[in-house]
Amino acid sequence: MNPTEKLAGSDLAAKTNGGGKSGHPALKNGPPRKGPGKVKPATASDWISGARLRTLPLAVAPVLLGTGAAIVASGPGIYHPVRAALALSVALFLQIGVNYANDYSDGIRGTDAFRVGPARLTGGGVANPSTVLRVALAFFGVAALAGLALVILTQYWWLLLIGVVALAAAWFYTGGKKPYGYLGLGELFVFVFFGLVATVGTTYVQVGEFTTESLLGGVAIGLIACAVLMVNNLRDIVPDKAAGKKTLAVRIGSTASRVVFAIFLLLPFVITGFFTLFYPLAIFTFFVLLLALPACLITITATSAKELILALKLTSIAALAYGLLLGIAFAF
Repeated sequence: MNPTEKLAGSDLAAKTNGGGKSGHPALKNGPPRKGPGKVKPATASDWISGARLRTLPLAVAPVLLGTGAAIVASGPGIYHPVRAALALSVALFLQIGVNYANDYSDGIRGTDAFRVGPARLTGGGVANPSTVLRVALAFFGVAALAGLALVILTQYWWLLLIGVVALAAAWFYTGGKKPYGYLGLGELFVFVFFGLVATVGTTYVQVGEFTTESLLGGVAIGLIACAVLMVNNLRDIVPDKAAGKKTLAVRIGSTASRVVFAIFLLLPFVITGFFTLFYPLAIFTFFVLLLALPACLITITATSAKELILALKLTSIAALAYGLLLGIAFAF
């Protein structure tokens, strides 16, 4: 869910792998890793970079959309700002926690040894692995506290189970012995948690019901989140393959990945077309195509990492704009 840096350098990564033999990440024929020895304290800039701020729109978008759907269900003039703020806190802190957890897990696993771009906190020896892990767990803890506050406020105690599952999904994306992010299942879990769970959950904690707006909106946001992950992994097919990380992009190849990316990113506008039948302002959501179409064109024709990074940024902004505009359409 977080971008690595060089597609153009992927060939270099493959060469340093001695031909790209398969095996446990970075344990065979891989480039040397920095040992865990003494490490200079990471700077504030390092930690901000490690938080991967460009991924945060994926946390904000479903909350905006889910809140708009909640306003529809509540009726005119009825708002739940505290619950919406807590839902946003859960999403943001969980996303940041995931980013640090991925940094830690990929670093100690050796996957980042194949990177040729800017070093990460753990894999690049910028920070001690134990410190990165503690920071990740701290953000998970804050997200859990915000979620617990929501549960107490709403008295929907069964949501505790959803919270536990979400935390487990966040950790095992790259953590554990068999992380699902290494098995090509990343898009599935992103769709479920960054789309359906985040959007429907935001609406549910505010109005206590599941709505068509939140369900279909969750599908749309989930697909855009999948597009972000796909273009990220498309850029890293060669180094991921060398590291034994079998993402969906690695499994289906570059050409198919570009096509799937475009499908992920454009299908939500079919859902927008449906909503325009009931919410006139939903038509303004089509302006997001001004971001989505260039992102598709860039991704399909890209020959360098720089181009795919631009496509990733455009897609992340498109997710935020989509959630905001469609949420406004629901609310007003």
